[in-house]
Amino acid sequence: MERTRNMQEDSSHSPSYTVPCDDYVHVVEFSPFSSGTPASLLAYGGNQYLVVGTCLFQEEDVEVEGVEFNVLRAFHHELRVDALAWSPESRLDRIPTIRLCTAAADRKLRLLTSDLQDRHEVKVMEGHTSYINHLVFEPMEGKQIASVSDDHTCRVWDLDGNESATFRLQSPGISVCWHPKEVFKLMVAEKKGTIRFYDMVTQQAILSLESEPLMSADWCLTNTIKVGGVSGSDWLIWDITRSSYPQEKRPAHIDKARLFRWSRANENLFATTGCPGKINTQLIIHHLGHPQPVAIGSVTVGSGLSWHRTLPLCVVGGDRKLCFWMTEM
Repeated sequence: MERTRNMQEDSSHSPSYTVPCDDYVHVVEFSPFSSGTPASLLAYGGNQYLVVGTCLFQEEDVEVEGVEFNVLRAFHHELRVDALAWSPESRLDRIPTIRLCTAAADRKLRLLTSDLQDRHEVKVMEGHTSYINHLVFEPMEGKQIASVSDDHTCRVWDLDGNESATFRLQSPGISVCWHPKEVFKLMVAEKKGTIRFYDMVTQQAILSLESEPLMSADWCLTNTIKVGGVSGSDWLIWDITRSSYPQEKRPAHIDKARLFRWSRANENLFATTGCPGKINTQLIIHHLGHPQPVAIGSVTVGSGLSWHRTLPLCVVGGDRKLCFWMTEM
């Protein structure tokens, strides 16, 4: 478990920590919810598999050297996992329960529930007619899931697989975020550059933002007036109280940018990834108060991007490994 002290001086842009995996990692997500234990839940998946584990970092526990990663369970998954989301019902204290939802190329969602012992259920949810790009659980109770697709819809499901709402979009849905406190507010980003906020009670749009065509967008859940995204090779930031157009726009990646994710620990910290190149995927960690990137990393055939719940640390999946970058804030 190597530790890189100063990332600016380290030209190789090595991760702070790496964890070996058995296969290529296509998606990786930290649970944004407390596990009820000091460790964080993390899931990663790829071709016909999904692994659920826990992470504990030396920043959280002096006994840990680098990172301590424990696999809780590996699940067989019929196809490649293309997207995944954690339920707030996943906990490891009291009676351990793991619940998450995946999306795959067969246009189906799979709700996985496990007690990590004998009980393991998979509920298949059908309705989307094209590729599913992103999904999220309602964050307070986890009784609903929202998903966006190339079929120009955002669909909201109950845990039995019934559609409780369908929002018609004007272009493919690329990102969906649920307000952490006001659970009747949903943000849906479209490929053509429109981001709408929906009221789940009236099922009407209450606010919209505009930009160039988008690859990815994210709602800053520590300060919900901020929305970020990537368009072309640039990152964009909106202040929804000020304008429907971005407040800031800066070039980030040499090639096209792929993902934008806000830190959960610091409202001024965010990360972007470039579209996978022939070999490497670029990761850039940005701070709104700094003109230069805080860190630049590179992952061999990297994919996915997720931030830790409380640390200024993000993870990207790679070729048989997980790569973690800790930012010294």
